[in-house]
Amino acid sequence: MPYTFTSWKERLAQRSDLSPSLVHLTRGAIVEGNQLSPVDVLIKILLEKKIVGSDPRQAFIHGERRAVCFQDAPLYSIAQNMLFEKKYKKEKPESRDRYSGCGLIFSKWYVHQKGGRPVIYDSPESAKDYLEPEQWWRIVALDLSNSANTVDWMHEREWRVKGDLEFELWNTAILIDTKASYREFISKCREIPEPDIWRAFAES
Repeated sequence: MPYTFTSWKERLAQRSDLSPSLVHLTRGAIVEGNQLSPVDVLIKILLEKKIVGSDPRQAFIHGERRAVCFQDAPLYSIAQNMLFEKKYKKEKPESRDRYSGCGLIFSKWYVHQKGGRPVIYDSPESAKDYLEPEQWWRIVALDLSNSANTVDWMHEREWRVKGDLEFELWNTAILIDTKASYREFISKCREIPEPDIWRAFAES
């Protein structure tokens, strides 16, 4: 028997390991030859009201379709993921920067309405046997067979949206992890006359 929307929210509220929200984290990027900080990328997303999906040629996305990635976890669990990534980066500086502590929070219900779905954790070869090519964007590699080269991203409980995600400012909330990033965000928002991003969130 299906839940009502209210009972669905109540169940999630009573579970400390689950969340009714999904989080998209940003990272620094080079755009049109300019180095952007994670806060710059966050502001760019808010100005455009769009998260551009990751290019499968430059990310761990199978198939030919772009996808926007989210983590399905409580904020304290996402903070733990970030702390682990920072420690791992310190130990292995050559490793890839995956994300920062800046990002956006969306209702899981909203992302689902936008076509977002949980990813499928499996070996890509196996998953491609039972998925049509237009669904390959949902595949995330999983391999626990080799203790010297373990591939496991299930801690992210990832969801993805095919293509880009367009939204209005009232559909989201901002996540900023440090005082320095918060001050950078406020300072740079105040330099933008229109739209007034800071006021839009301060008054919401």
